[in-house]
Amino acid sequence: MRPTLVRLHRWFGLVIAGFLVMAGLTGSLLAWNHELEAWLAPELFVAPPAGPGPALDPLELRARVQAAYPGTFVARAPLQVEPGRTLVFRLYALPPPGGGKAPGLAADQVFVNPWTGRLQGERLWGDIGQGLKNLMPFVLRLHDSLALDLVGRYLMGAAALLWTLDCFAGAWLTLPPRASRGGGPSWLSRWRPAWAVRWRAGAHKLSFDLHRAGGLWPWAMLFVLAWSSVAFNLREVYEPVMRTLFVHQLDERPQPLARPLLRPPVDWAAARAIGRARLAETAAGRGFAVLGEYMLIYDPRIGRYSYYARSSLDVSERWGITRIDVDARTGEMTGRWLPTAGAAGDTVRTWLMTLHMAAVGGAADAGLRQRAGPGHRHARRHRRADLAEETPGGRGAPPARPPVADPVPGALSAAGPRGVTVIRTRSSRPRSSGRRRAWRRRRS
Repeated sequence: MRPTLVRLHRWFGLVIAGFLVMAGLTGSLLAWNHELEAWLAPELFVAPPAGPGPALDPLELRARVQAAYPGTFVARAPLQVEPGRTLVFRLYALPPPGGGKAPGLAADQVFVNPWTGRLQGERLWGDIGQGLKNLMPFVLRLHDSLALDLVGRYLMGAAALLWTLDCFAGAWLTLPPRASRGGGPSWLSRWRPAWAVRWRAGAHKLSFDLHRAGGLWPWAMLFVLAWSSVAFNLREVYEPVMRTLFVHQLDERPQPLARPLLRPPVDWAAARAIGRARLAETAAGRGFAVLGEYMLIYDPRIGRYSYYARSSLDVSERWGITRIDVDARTGEMTGRWLPTAGAAGDTVRTWLMTLHMAAVGGAADAGLRQRAGPGHRHARRHRRADLAEETPGGRGAPPARPPVADPVPGALSAAGPRGVTVIRTRSSRPRSSGRRRAWRRRRS
């Protein structure tokens, strides 16, 4: 089994190396996306308060954007106002009255000062041709799909799946061989050298140890990044596996309406009020706290509002995904979704997604996430050492290992007189020059 795992580990690493370099470089930037967006395009994201008064109602700002962009639909209203930041409204193209395909938009994001209501600017998300204001969205496109949309998303998903499998293959290869029947050191003591680095053992062993120990110590973080990438890009694999292993909350999408309901009987303000009330009732019944509102989304294709808030059940410090669904025709609550404490499968998914996007521990987590990107490349630099160590007789490889492992880690085995095998450790070699010459004469 070990030779098969060696080949799989080798080829998986070679295949996904380029994808991981791209994901590592772009992910290192995306860990600071919130700060870099404001630095690259302050005219869009920075909005100093006009005075000591409160910000305007986000639903009023949404109505202003809707009026300023006819032929589009503003389906999202951000409810969380950050000091010194604009609110971002997303535009969706509407099909023409006579039917047909919706036209393309010149801009699909509008930035509004929440204290003055002034429209500060717009952009077409991800279009790098518009300059620096779209650099970070383009980096995100590269990170998600190599900027190749659906094809690239599946390519990155396949690379993430291979990376996940490679995590287990690499971890298995570090395990010690089965001990002989005569006893000897414990299993943990024989596995301990895999976690260490022999800094003075030569370039080849140093490179191999850096590859092996450098994969073991951050193994849990690398697995989280790999499997969460599968969740983002290859849901056809993630969902069946996780739903087999864990229980999930019921979260069914309603059937589409015959025609989009653009002007529902329940307006945006009423939907927000219903969402607030139902979430407060849920929080009182389930014993959690509501910390603040985050967003209100309306999907005219199914006639449903989704009210999002940040609660004590949320893991992220940046957004809230505690959700209440409201029927846009009747005002009834049609569903709810809790990020944690609702079902084990949803709790695992929430943690995976939040850790992947470095949204748990603030700057400390972002720094750790940023170091993970160069860490992928560091591991691939030692792939040649892995090939040499596991391929006896290969180019640059050490001699083939004896069939019986050394009784002492790092020991040197030499044939003694009358065929008796003498085990000498490196520390047994005399250090002074006179004793070293006498020691060499005895060996010869």
